[in-house]
Amino acid sequence: MSLSLLVIFLILAVLGVPLSVSLGLSTLTVLWWFELPISMITQRMATSINSFLLIAVPLFIMAGMIMERGGLSERIFDAAQAMMGRFRGGLGQVNIASSFVFGGISGSSVADIASLGPITIRSMTSRGYPLPYAAALTLITATLATLVPPSILIIIAAAAAGQSVGGALAGGLGPGILLATALGFYNYWISRKNGYGAKMAFNPRASARAVFRALPSVGAPVIILTGMFSGIVTPTEAAGLAVLYTLLVAGLVHREIGFRDVLQLAIQAGRTAGAVLLILMVASAATYIFTIDQLPRKASSMLSLFDGSGFMVLLFMGLIFLIVGMLMDIVAAALMLIPVLMPAAVQAGVDPMHFLIFMTAALAVGLASPPVGTCLFATAYISRLPLQVLIRAALPFYAINICVLVAVAAFPQIVLWPIWLLT
Repeated sequence: MSLSLLVIFLILAVLGVPLSVSLGLSTLTVLWWFELPISMITQRMATSINSFLLIAVPLFIMAGMIMERGGLSERIFDAAQAMMGRFRGGLGQVNIASSFVFGGISGSSVADIASLGPITIRSMTSRGYPLPYAAALTLITATLATLVPPSILIIIAAAAAGQSVGGALAGGLGPGILLATALGFYNYWISRKNGYGAKMAFNPRASARAVFRALPSVGAPVIILTGMFSGIVTPTEAAGLAVLYTLLVAGLVHREIGFRDVLQLAIQAGRTAGAVLLILMVASAATYIFTIDQLPRKASSMLSLFDGSGFMVLLFMGLIFLIVGMLMDIVAAALMLIPVLMPAAVQAGVDPMHFLIFMTAALAVGLASPPVGTCLFATAYISRLPLQVLIRAALPFYAINICVLVAVAAFPQIVLWPIWLLT
């Protein structure tokens, strides 16, 4: 049954049918063919979406859109540039730091590309960085938003796996910091080696002014993450705070959005969130077929060949995550892989949170990889670079991502220490 579902799904997806429709039709076909109750589709879909936690998804999406429209993301970049831009390779470090901070508000890699991408690429190329390098670095730093809390993918994956959303968000902090640090070291080395980035004269007054202008914008992730990890607010309430705070800053402090803009952004956020959550709904129906077909047990039996080594199990799963993440939407991929592989990983001694965050980190690579990487195509569009040129320039960054994945698989503490510390 499971194989039939996957084959039908892949055929429909290759034909260009939207992923949510492909998954729903393949599930319906298998239920009908094997004479299983078709009513399970509606039951599972209704149950999966009946969660207070999932309200956070459209709210964080809207917060990212407000930041883009309201000028918050631009001010964050200007402040980072004022502090680090004067050093050799400094604008590359600004790119990494601003994506890390922006990801701490929007939770969306695509939002990072849309808002910060044009600013970072234009600034880097004007300071002597080659366009392919600037675009490739921007592409990879955008994936930080999928790891750094409040990652939308982590929220959905944790809710689907029945794990603590707050704990999972905290777990993404370690790999996010590790990836940002690795990218920073590489950027510093390659910039010094090739002479990237003209040194900027330091102007204390202009730098202080840029930092002062950005203080309200930078306050957003501080308030959101502090409130969430201190237990004062839930992730959903933190998402509401993110929308309220960014609205106040963009509307009253920066005065760059009005009431009509808010209505327009709410509609856009609803459409984007609807597409994501529809995948969650139909994937829960497909999970029913995986369960009755005992696919998790079969996967556990196959992975027993690794003799209970959690590290080897994660490495094998990482290969699966990378391949699947390159071929399909990462939200759909996560929702289909969690019920199949998570029980097998836990049986091999892998902590559930470790599995979830490792899976997220691996799938995030798919956002920047051909043939369907959303961020890859978005970066190629805003940089006006041919796809093959951008991919070639990104090869060293792909290698860095793989090294980080191996480190996360080998050392669970990278994921677990922020959970112990913050929750």
